[in-house]
Amino acid sequence: MPAMSRTLLCALAAILSLVASAGTARADIVPGGSGTGSESQVGGGQDGDTISATAGGVVFDRSKNGSGASVGPVTAASAWTPPACWYAPKYTPAQLEATLKPIWAAESTGAEWEATQRARYVDGEPYKDFNKDKTGEGYFWDSYVNESFPPGWDSCDEDIFWVDTGEAPPPEIENAITPEILAQLAYAEIRVPSTEVTLAPEGATKVNLPTWAWLDGAEFKPVSVTASVPVLGIQATTTAEPVALKIEPGTGDAETYPASGVCEIRNGRIGEPYARGKADRTPPCGVRYLRSSGDGSYPLRATVTWEISWTGTGVNDPRDLPNGEFGAEQDVVVQEIQAINR
Repeated sequence: MPAMSRTLLCALAAILSLVASAGTARADIVPGGSGTGSESQVGGGQDGDTISATAGGVVFDRSKNGSGASVGPVTAASAWTPPACWYAPKYTPAQLEATLKPIWAAESTGAEWEATQRARYVDGEPYKDFNKDKTGEGYFWDSYVNESFPPGWDSCDEDIFWVDTGEAPPPEIENAITPEILAQLAYAEIRVPSTEVTLAPEGATKVNLPTWAWLDGAEFKPVSVTASVPVLGIQATTTAEPVALKIEPGTGDAETYPASGVCEIRNGRIGEPYARGKADRTPPCGVRYLRSSGDGSYPLRATVTWEISWTGTGVNDPRDLPNGEFGAEQDVVVQEIQAINR
């Protein structure tokens, strides 16, 4: 039962590594690098590093990503999600031997399972002595899991398998790492700025008074993350570009500008800042409340849509990924007045 063997292998490997390290977490075995935990640092290890390697040899370059305390991940506008698990190089022959032998020695997986594993990796069915005679000519591949463990995280249950350098993994292996899968993994690493909009009037607005809304154009620019597997020489860059802002007033007693509530990005900015002399104009992006919020406020929600695409090894023309969204709520106080002097 591959799925059961996968669960036992992972669980026992974790237990044995903790015992062997006497309280110090054992470094993941990553071809071409080293690391700790589910994400290992390359050339650093301090918070804020923009280049890191995850289990599976995937390296993320986040130097062109959104930054700051207010950034957050985009959510796909459709039901699509990045891969929950995938296969990638993990072990050299010596590393696989060092991983499996302590598990077999623990005698907790059962004699039948251990015998099957020894036959596969030691006795030549199909690998002889962990494929040591092919050291430097390829890697053993294994499955890796999205660290948030979304649905389907346990679906990659193939036994560890060997792939020669320069060769493709067996065609029956689904979710073997490719530039497209790298692009999808990079999608999950995208971070975009907060969507709190600037409103005019500030503080509190008035019933029937057009309220202008806009976002700081300097922050709303394309961001990107590049994912690569150095030992395979493949990479992909996923880019998110803001295209529209959707305003939801938080009450049915309101009208939006435009009527759809969707403000398109124009000339590199979303909406238009209010300035003196614009009081008689209709805002290109905003809202008009028709009823007072009383002693409370309305939860205005602003959601930016990001158009997402990728390029990578063998792919020069951008290919689409599902649009992403990132939104936030802010309280708007609406006061009742009898007349407004402008």
